[in-house]
Amino acid sequence: MRWDSLFDDLESQLEHELHAEELDKRAEEHRLRVGRLTLRDRLQTFSGRDGHRAEVVLELVTGEMITVLPQTFGRDWMSADLVGRDGASGACIVPIDAIAGVTLPKSDITRSLSVPDRDEQAPRLTDRIGMSFALRDLCRRRVYVELHCRSMPPAVHGGTLDRVAGDHVDLAVHERGAARRERNVSHHRLVPLAGIALILL
Repeated sequence: MRWDSLFDDLESQLEHELHAEELDKRAEEHRLRVGRLTLRDRLQTFSGRDGHRAEVVLELVTGEMITVLPQTFGRDWMSADLVGRDGASGACIVPIDAIAGVTLPKSDITRSLSVPDRDEQAPRLTDRIGMSFALRDLCRRRVYVELHCRSMPPAVHGGTLDRVAGDHVDLAVHERGAARRERNVSHHRLVPLAGIALILL
C-alpha cells in the first residue's frame, strides 16, 4: 500500500515538473517573439487586416497628438485616416520614426501583441515601399499637402510637391484650394525627408 502511495506521489511530482517546464518554455517563446516585434508591427494590428480597424492616439516628436485609424503600412511610414472630434476628418502619412508614443486603451494591449508570425504572412509589396515612393505618387498626382516639420513649435508648410529627391522634397508653397500655378506660388521650400513629422492630405 505504501509503495502505491509513493509511486502516485512520484508520478504527481513528475507531472507537475513537466507542466512547469512546459509553462517556462512557452513563457520564453513569448518573450522571444515579443522581443522581435517593432512599433510598426504592433500598429499594424489596428489597420483592419483582421477586418476591424481601431483608433490609436499618436504623440509625434513635435508634441502634436493625433487620433488616427491606421490604413496602409510601408517600410518606414503609415497612412491613416485622421479622426477629429466629429468623426473622420482627412488623411495623413506619418513616418514611423516621427512617432514619440502611442496611447492605447488597456483592452487593446493584447490585440497589439497578436502579430502573426512573419513566416505565416505572405509578403506584401507595400511592406517594401519607402516614404519617398509614396511622396512621389502625391507629387505625380499634384495633391495639396501640409507638411508638419520636426521643430518646436512644429513649422507647417502647405503646397504642392514639385519634386521628391533622394533625401528631400521641393514644396511649391501656396494657399489650400488654389491651383498650383506660378502666380499662386509664394515661394519654394526644400524640406529634408528626415525633417518631416506628419503629412496631411
